[in-house]
Amino acid sequence: MSVAGRVAILGVSMLVAASSCNRGAPEGGGAGARVALVLKTLNSPFFNDLQRGATEAADRLGVTLLVQAAEREIDVEKQMQIIENLIQTRVQVLCVTPSGSREIVPAIAKANQAGIPVIIVDTRVDERAAAEAGIRTVSFVGSDNYRGGLLMGQHLLQISGGRAQVALLEGIPGHETGDSRLRGFRDALKNAPDVVIVASQPANWERDQGFTVFQNMLQAHPDIDTVFACNDVMALGAVEAIAAARKTGRVRVLGFDAIEDARRAIEAGTMAASVAQFPEEMGRVAVETAVRVMRGERVPAEIGVRIELVTKDNTSTSR
Repeated sequence: MSVAGRVAILGVSMLVAASSCNRGAPEGGGAGARVALVLKTLNSPFFNDLQRGATEAADRLGVTLLVQAAEREIDVEKQMQIIENLIQTRVQVLCVTPSGSREIVPAIAKANQAGIPVIIVDTRVDERAAAEAGIRTVSFVGSDNYRGGLLMGQHLLQISGGRAQVALLEGIPGHETGDSRLRGFRDALKNAPDVVIVASQPANWERDQGFTVFQNMLQAHPDIDTVFACNDVMALGAVEAIAAARKTGRVRVLGFDAIEDARRAIEAGTMAASVAQFPEEMGRVAVETAVRVMRGERVPAEIGVRIELVTKDNTSTSR
């Protein structure tokens, strides 16, 4: 963090405040400008990287950044409470990575009523629920999760020769991020009759659940030779389950996010591939967009962040 920044830890949600001394800087949002970034969790390398990019942008642009999150990614109610509390403090812009694509809608409605612009980051809001509630968001900043799943499915076809027994580790059921990745992955395999999905089950984005769920899958389906996990944290849990079953090297592990631990696993050969999303870029763009909104500028309804397939051939060059 810059000299201007400071960090405070408050209770469960770990509030991080990056307060700039650059008052009224011509680049920034003006003296006293405050942007809130509500993440799913801070117990994840992906969201730590997203926070890092957001903090850098806030320091550079001279705005105060408030970062809050629940301890667990699945704690939707805690995220809703955090958002409601931030609305009461009258932040100028609210940036949110929704823990629930539908569940987040009432909180956005409250921000709308308070006149606080909302930028959605990483995970889309459910379109039907948003339309039914009549909520408004000014922009979405994130990756194309469907395309990432499609890339991974196409990669599996290449490395497997079109023959595989596949298990899927889902995220949270009904969560847009995981659902889109799974849909893209499945669509890539539509015309590959010898690639069979033998098991699919949620592991709720968590490493310990990735371990337990995949351990059970291996016992029920000993012929599994591939697992696609909707994030790297679950994939790393699967790597541990494979090692416990003494099957290291016999089961391909495919992940998503390309976090540092996953890159090391790819280099070591215990994972085959992941999809990089560049969360630091997401955080940076989200805060830059928030500042533009505070200035009264029009911003795009969607701002895409690049993705890239990471394998052993490019793991050191794709950062």
